[in-house]
Amino acid sequence: MSRMSELDSAVHAALATVIDPEIHRPITELGMVESVAVDAGGLAAITVLLTIAGCPLANTIESDVNTAVAAVPGVTGVNLTLGTMSDEQRAELKKQLRGGREDRDIPFAKPDSLTQVILVASGKGGVGKSSVTVNLAMALAAQGRSVGVLDADIYGHSIPQMLGLTEAMPTSVDGMIMPVPSMGLRVISIGMLKQSRDQVIAWRGPILDRALQQFLADVYWGDLDFLIVDLPPGTGDVALSLGQKLPNAEVIVVTTPQQASAEVAERAGTMASMLEQKVIGVVENMAYLEVTCPHCNQNHRVNVFGSGGGAEVAGTLSTRLGYEVPLLAEIPMDPALAAGGDLGVPLVATEPDRPAALALTALATRLAARKRNLVGRKLGLTPVQG
Repeated sequence: MSRMSELDSAVHAALATVIDPEIHRPITELGMVESVAVDAGGLAAITVLLTIAGCPLANTIESDVNTAVAAVPGVTGVNLTLGTMSDEQRAELKKQLRGGREDRDIPFAKPDSLTQVILVASGKGGVGKSSVTVNLAMALAAQGRSVGVLDADIYGHSIPQMLGLTEAMPTSVDGMIMPVPSMGLRVISIGMLKQSRDQVIAWRGPILDRALQQFLADVYWGDLDFLIVDLPPGTGDVALSLGQKLPNAEVIVVTTPQQASAEVAERAGTMASMLEQKVIGVVENMAYLEVTCPHCNQNHRVNVFGSGGGAEVAGTLSTRLGYEVPLLAEIPMDPALAAGGDLGVPLVATEPDRPAALALTALATRLAARKRNLVGRKLGLTPVQG
């Protein structure tokens, strides 16, 4: 092999290490590298095709290509041109990502799906359900899991704010939507698709159902270990639709210690069971406040909102559903947890040693360590008579 051929091969190998930040696959596999030419002086002229004009992560791709190719021994410079895919190329990419299929099915609904879909539910608002969602997702990602976050709280979507994505816009490739990457997560929310932040969503029935279908079928999630879904509070249309679309999803019920929250949280768990979804546990948020006594300098737990709500919900659901529903975590009150949501960076990412972050990380560890079980899963098999 001539020196130039070796250098061309080395440049191609370097480009294969550049991962598209939205699709999470090498740009060489996606047909994004249109041409590569290295002249006698070692100058590499490269043309990379972006999926759409004005791709929001073009700067990231440009920087990664320049860095990867410049590091190849023998390359003296990089002349990178960014182009845009044609309609035909985008259609081919879409077909490739769908595995050659043209239909819009929900990959997580298939019996052979390896993604663990966890719906985070609550009976009422204000219990910190979305905070649990984003911090749990971040903790799972920190443990090396591939995690997607779907904000299914259509009317009260807060996930973009909590992940610093209020100005983010998903990329669309021939009708297929790319989730927005953020801190190792893949995120989608109706809040990213509105024309303005103050636009009010007032959907019901079929329109709401179609939006959820689009989030699940038209978004290219890729290979996920976990899809964490932030449900709206209560037992309304979204819970019904997702029960039909995600038959093998599992549910975590979030509550707070007081009696009023416990009673309505039980309804959310019962609703999941009615939709044949397994309730895998209860999370008690704002369980207590840890304070340092000025007299003895010892830490004491103060039950600001009472105590026992999470254990009560777990016990009631265990009896009502006929299987054990454990209390998975008790997350203490922490002003930094709320502050992290306002700032757009979850607490587990900024201060992982705080008690609330440790409780959420322990929850993620417990979920990640579970063994997959086919009991109760719909396998898509139809019995036949011999």
